[in-house]
Amino acid sequence: MSNGIKNTMLLSNLESVPGHEILRQIDVVYGSTVRSKHVGRDFLAGLKNIVGGELTAYTELLEESRQEAMQRMVEKAKGLGANAVVGIRFSTSNIAQGASELFVYGTAVVVQPIVPKLPDPFSS
Repeated sequence: MSNGIKNTMLLSNLESVPGHEILRQIDVVYGSTVRSKHVGRDFLAGLKNIVGGELTAYTELLEESRQEAMQRMVEKAKGLGANAVVGIRFSTSNIAQGASELFVYGTAVVVQPIVPKLPDPFSS
């Protein structure tokens, strides 16, 4: 493709990519990571839980997990020849005491930009 999307993976939680046409649906792709809590984070979170407020250590852990799972999904999509993933969804589940999985999935597709047809300036 010479449209500039070759090295960019477009990601959408919609069933399409706005301004693009889906040329080919490839397959479902996913990425996941399992993370466990850190004893120090648990202790500090317990203290924070008493006084209230955001548990920033867990917020950071969740953000890192999201990024890692997304990167794994994107790599799978690239490996299949996709340049976009649509219908992206996240899911979490407890695996064991203190360990959780973050799972992301979507449909790998090939898209191209929709080029609007300009009006013919010479037609009457």
